[in-house]
Amino acid sequence: MPGRRGGRPTAGLDGAVVALDDLWGREASQIRERLADVSSWEDRFALTGALLARRCEAGPPVDPEVTWAWRRIVAGRGLVRVDRLAAGVGWSRKRLWSRFHTQIGLPPKRAATLVRFDHAAHRLVAGASAARVAVETGYADQSHRHRDVMAFIGVTPARVAGEPFLAVDDIAWPIQEAPREPGLPPAAGPGAA
Repeated sequence: MPGRRGGRPTAGLDGAVVALDDLWGREASQIRERLADVSSWEDRFALTGALLARRCEAGPPVDPEVTWAWRRIVAGRGLVRVDRLAAGVGWSRKRLWSRFHTQIGLPPKRAATLVRFDHAAHRLVAGASAARVAVETGYADQSHRHRDVMAFIGVTPARVAGEPFLAVDDIAWPIQEAPREPGLPPAAGPGAA
């Protein structure tokens, strides 16, 4: 069934915190055992990456239009308009919202907000000023960015800036242009989807 992983549909996960057991069922305990048997963090991350890749390959395919929209969101660092994404794939906003939410697990606007937040958090860690980050990442002002930071992770932007684990940005979000999907229009740059 599209949009379903384990015992829970992905569309129902927006904003939810769920136990791995609820999401993947019996496989979760097997994963815990395998991770416990690995001695280094590097090996744990490699195993986790392999397990997630295998799970994605085994899941239902994602529509090429949804893939294209996601890649545009990431390439634009969240600074994209959903109506332009929908027009880019030839769908209505409602159809894009429905398909994206079913297949990705959250609506495109929420996905774009999270990607924008991620970029802002990494800019703060890199040492950019709070005001500059707010402007460069599309927030109306610092208080708008502050509200997102508090809503997503429950700490202040100043505290986020001191989190060294966020410095792995090039691994998590490599800078690259979204590739063109066959049969879909080319991307014209960030925010122009």
